[in-house]
Amino acid sequence: CMLDYLNDHFATFTVWVAMGIEASGLLHASYLIQMIVSMLAGQPVESNEPPRDAFGNLCYWGKILFSVAFLVFAFTVTLSALFDGKTTMWEGVPSAVAVIFFFGLMTVVGMLEG
Repeated sequence: CMLDYLNDHFATFTVWVAMGIEASGLLHASYLIQMIVSMLAGQPVESNEPPRDAFGNLCYWGKILFSVAFLVFAFTVTLSALFDGKTTMWEGVPSAVAVIFFFGLMTVVGMLEG
């Protein structure tokens, strides 16, 4: 536990914002990816939480659906901008190369995040 991290008001604000984003379900697409990888590996997902009731399942899957829809929208807007040349990429760089750069940089960011 990192209680020393919460030693000022800005850090406490940061934690509350992060908890709000998690509660909103904006990042729940990662749980869907976790379930898919778990099924492909043949390993069950272990959890210390009790099983969800029907309303909990509805909220959980609703958040996952919202998150996946938001992710698809974001990718659609980003890729359409890349293919239409509406970016700050250097002049003369083909759209396909810009898309490769985008996914390459996203991969690096994903690895840095852990």
